Amino acid sequence: MNNKSLKKLLFFLVVQFVSVQLFAHDGGRGTPTKVWKLVEGNKTITADFIQKVDEIVYLSNEDHELMVFDISDFKTEEQQYILDKSNWIHEQNVLQQEESDAIVPPINLYLALGLLLILVALFMYHYITKKKDSYWAFSLSTLLVVFVACKSKSSTSSLKMAANDVPFLASIFGAFDKVNTRYDDTYFYIESDGIPDHEMMTGITSWQQQVPINHDYTGANAWAIPLQPELAENPLSTKDNFMKGAIAIAANGIPIFNPLNNRGEDANAIGELDQWGGHCGRADDYHYHLPPVHLQAKVGSTKPIAYALDGFPVYGETKEQLDEN
Repeated sequence: MNNKSLKKLLFFLVVQFVSVQLFAHDGGRGTPTKVWKLVEGNKTITADFIQKVDEIVYLSNEDHELMVFDISDFKTEEQQYILDKSNWIHEQNVLQQEESDAIVPPINLYLALGLLLILVALFMYHYITKKKDSYWAFSLSTLLVVFVACKSKSSTSSLKMAANDVPFLASIFGAFDKVNTRYDDTYFYIESDGIPDHEMMTGITSWQQQVPINHDYTGANAWAIPLQPELAENPLSTKDNFMKGAIAIAANGIPIFNPLNNRGEDANAIGELDQWGGHCGRADDYHYHLPPVHLQAKVGSTKPIAYALDGFPVYGETKEQLDEN
């Protein structure tokens, strides 16, 4: 292969690399606005489909305002569309969780491969033209590109969790009249006065001489749940960590602490908890140390009774077989 042929090959590789970069970005568009037919008075509305939770359908109108309907409010063909769309979204979320492991961002992968091809071509060119003093430089550069590509793959192999759905969160915490919610682009906020709608302190045999008083969990002091939960690179066990402060917020707006108290003792085993799994701390703040499974009666047996402060749902009791997590 002569110098002219090598230059043509190098030019071809560069053009191919640039072309791949131009067309490597995934295209996308939002859910198309749909005209919905309602049963009552044959009315129609224009809105985007957001989510179906049980029999409740959430839409967003042209002003991006949330609209809530019962599925029976829609005509038969619209109900079928809602069911099909909801099933499709569920399947995509499951598929995304199963296939997202070890995904390499296309741009990083193409970048590494493109640079690798260019460096190989340059190496061949310098070898044939007898510029041997450059062999090692190009060899090391090639190894560096391969290392970067492998590093990129390994660093992005963690499982990406599905984002929390705002309407679903609202339905969980909205089941309790004393709880207010709001959200922004990053967090879902839960506000309450820190007092549950059940009795407190009944059944405690080791009383700390504290009594429950109102606490202002509103505004800047509201509980914040991340809309996009992430798996920790180094998970920490509650057996040795998180002895002070809340680790979750129950659906009724009451914080949940570690099952161990701040001295590392099992709060329930030593009689510090009432029959609902809670008690008052030194700040007279009522909180649970056990999962408040009694909330299942209000939110439903298949729904979360709380959300951990890292964004993951907390479920109650079940007879189903659990996995290692």
